[in-house]
Amino acid sequence: MSPVSRRLLARVRDVMAGAGTAQQQLDEIVLIIAADMVAEVCSVYVMRAGEVLELFGTKGLNASAVHNTRLRVGEGLIGLIAAQSRPFALADAQAHPDFVFRPETGEELYQSLMGVPILRGGRVVGVIAVQNRVRRNYTEEEVEILQTVAMVLAELVGGGDLISRDELMPADGNALLPLRLEGITLNPGLGVGVAVLHEPQFHISQMVAEDVDYEHERLRNAVSEMHGALDDMMEHSDLAGAGEHREILESYRMIAEDAGWFGRIDEAISSGLTAEAAVQKVHNDIRARMNQITDPYLRERVHDLEDLGTRLLQHLVGANGRNGAMPDDETVKNADCVILIARNMGPAQLLDYDRSKLGGLVLEEGSATAHVSIVARALDIPVVGQARGVLDMIETGEPVIVDGTNAQVFVRPGEEVRQRFKNSARVRAERKASYAQLRDLESVTRDGVRINLNINAGLLIDLPHLHDMGADGVGLYRTEVPFMVRSDFPGVDDQRNIYAKVYEQTDGKPVVFRTLDVGGDKILPYWDAQDEENPAMGWRAIRISFDRPMLLRQQLRALIQAACGRDLSVMFPMIAEVPEFDQARALLDLELKREKEHGSAMPSSISAGVMLEVPSLLFQLPALLSRVDFISVGSNDLYQFLFAADRGNSRLSERYDMLSPPVMSLLQDVVNRCNEAQVPLSLCGEMAASPLDAMALIGIGFRNISMQPNAIGPVKAMIRSMEVGPLSQYMDSLSNLSQHSLRGNLRAFAMDHGITV
Repeated sequence: MSPVSRRLLARVRDVMAGAGTAQQQLDEIVLIIAADMVAEVCSVYVMRAGEVLELFGTKGLNASAVHNTRLRVGEGLIGLIAAQSRPFALADAQAHPDFVFRPETGEELYQSLMGVPILRGGRVVGVIAVQNRVRRNYTEEEVEILQTVAMVLAELVGGGDLISRDELMPADGNALLPLRLEGITLNPGLGVGVAVLHEPQFHISQMVAEDVDYEHERLRNAVSEMHGALDDMMEHSDLAGAGEHREILESYRMIAEDAGWFGRIDEAISSGLTAEAAVQKVHNDIRARMNQITDPYLRERVHDLEDLGTRLLQHLVGANGRNGAMPDDETVKNADCVILIARNMGPAQLLDYDRSKLGGLVLEEGSATAHVSIVARALDIPVVGQARGVLDMIETGEPVIVDGTNAQVFVRPGEEVRQRFKNSARVRAERKASYAQLRDLESVTRDGVRINLNINAGLLIDLPHLHDMGADGVGLYRTEVPFMVRSDFPGVDDQRNIYAKVYEQTDGKPVVFRTLDVGGDKILPYWDAQDEENPAMGWRAIRISFDRPMLLRQQLRALIQAACGRDLSVMFPMIAEVPEFDQARALLDLELKREKEHGSAMPSSISAGVMLEVPSLLFQLPALLSRVDFISVGSNDLYQFLFAADRGNSRLSERYDMLSPPVMSLLQDVVNRCNEAQVPLSLCGEMAASPLDAMALIGIGFRNISMQPNAIGPVKAMIRSMEVGPLSQYMDSLSNLSQHSLRGNLRAFAMDHGITV
C-alpha cells in the first residue's frame, strides 16, 4: 500500500468521523482527494430519483454548478460510469464519443478524467471523478485508490444523511410505473408498509486498516477456518458418498480456493481497508457485475461467490457483528408497519421480529408447507412466496404492498396503486367485521347439520383466536413449534408447563396434540440437520421419535402430567403402517403406567389417533380402524404424496388440484369406512381453509374440519348459507367424472344455490 493511499484514507476517515453536516463533510473530502491525488478537479455526483446524477460537491469545477448540473444514467462519461458500473481512466476524455460538454461546469479546461462508481449494496449510488488539464495516463494503482475511497464514501453518499432515502430509489418503481412482482400465495391478506431485508448483514465498525500486515493475517486465518468448515461439511458421513450433492460440494470447494477472488481481497487490504471491509468491497463489485449478467450458469457462479463472501464475513466479524432483527434505519423506526423480504427463513427467525409492526412477508423461495409459512398464517400475516429476484430489486426502507390473496408484490407503488389497495383494505376490514358478527352463532347449515370448526395452532399466541373466532376447539396443536424457538431441547418440566398453559387457554374446549413433527423443512436450531435429497419423505416425525424414543416418551409424559384430570387427545404424525401406530401406542401406555405408579393425577380420558398423510395407510384402514380412537386427514402431505408433486415447487404448485376427482374419491372412501367403524374423522390442512374446498368436504361427509384461525369466519359464513342434502346429491353425481378438477362445477353449484364462497 502506497503512503498516498494510506494518508488519503486516514484523512477521509477523520472527516467522516468529525463534526459537520454530510454536505460539509463531502465538500471537505473532495478537497482532500484532489490534493492527495494531484488533480485539479475532484467531483462527486449522487444518484437521485429517476436515475439522475447530480453534482453534489466539487473542487475545481465552477461552484455554481453544484446542485445544478445533472446527467441521466448513460449520459456523458459520468453517466456511462454509472450505467456500466465500472471505472474509466482516459488521458483524452474530450475525444471519447460519449463525452458531453456542460458549459456551466467550466470543465472545457480539463483534458484527462478518471472516474469510478460509488457502490452500496451492489447498487450504484453515485460517481466520483478526478480531472487534470494535461494528458495524464492514470495508473491501475490510482484507479484502485479511488475505488477504495469510493467504498468508504458510499456510507456518506448512501447512508441517508446527504439526501433523503426516497432520492435513492431506482427509477423502475416510480409513481407512474410501480414495480410489480408475482409469486405464489402462501397466506392471503393485504400488507402495506416499508421493506426490511432479512439477509446476512454485518456491522463493520472499522473500514480503514491501522495495521495492514495484521489485516492480511486475519484474512488468512478466516480463509483457513472457512476451508476447514467446508471440509467438515464434505466429510460428514451423510455427504461422503458419490452423487449429485457431492459434485456440487466439490465445485463449491473449488470456488472457495479461487486464487483470483482472494487475490482481489488481498489487494483491497493492501489499499488500506480492514479485512472485512475488503471482503465487502469485492462483494459489492460482484453484486454490481451480477446485475449485468444474463447467462444462468454464470449468474449461479456469481451467487456462489456471494455466498462465500458472506461465509468469510461470518468468520471475520463473528456473531457479535451481526445486526439485530430490525435495522437501525429511521424510515423503519418511524413506520407503523414493515414488510419482511427474505430469500427463505425459519419460523424462529420470523418470531425474532416485532409482531406489532410485522405486516407481511415476501420470500424469494418458500412453500405452503414450510414452517415459516405455517407460523405466518398463525400470526395472520400475508405471505407471497417464489417472488424471484425480490432481494435484488428493493432496499430496506422502501415502500411495499403485499397482496397475498393475488400473489402480487408492489415495490415503490405510485399514488394510484396505493389508493386502490387502501380501498381493498377497507373492504377486507368490513368483511372481517361481518365475520366477527358470526362469532357467537352456531356453525349449522340451513338444513340443520352441525359442522365442528376447529383451529390449527402451534404457539400460545394462537389460542386467543379460539375464542375470538368462535371456534369449537383446537383440531391440531403442533407441538414442535415451541421446540423450534428455543436454544435447546425442552425438558419434561418445560414441556408440561407449555401444555398446561394450552389447557388453561382453551378453557375446556377440546384440543388434539400432535407429537413432535420435526425434520424436513422443520429443523431444530440445536440439532444437527440431516442432509437429505427428499426431506419431506425422509427422517422426520414419528420416524425420529422411534429412533430416539426418549424424545417421544418425555413428550408423552409431559402431556399426561399437563392433562391432570382433563381429556387427553394425542395424534401421531407420519404413520406409514399399522405396526408403527402399535409401537407409538405402546410407548403411550408405558408412560401412562409410569405416571400411575408414581401416583400422578391421570387424564380423565385418553384418545390416541393418527394423522392420515402417508398413502400406504389407506390400504390398511380396516386394521387401523380397529385400533385408533380417531383419524385426522393431513391434507398437505397427503396431497403431495398422492400426486408425487412437491407443493413448494412453483412449476407444480398449480398443476394439481385438491378438488380433483381422485382426491374426492379417496376422501369419500375414508369417510365411508370411518362411518362404518364409528371412528371420528376430521381433516386439518390447507384444504379446510378455503370456503369452496370446505364445502366439498362437507358434501362428501366431513363434519369436523380444522384450519388456520382467520379462515373460521369465511368458512362459517359458507356453512350457514348452504344445505347439505342437495350438495351431497350433487357430489354423488360428480363421482364418475374424470376431468382435471371439479372446482368449476362446485363454484357454479355454489352460485346457483346462493352459497357464500
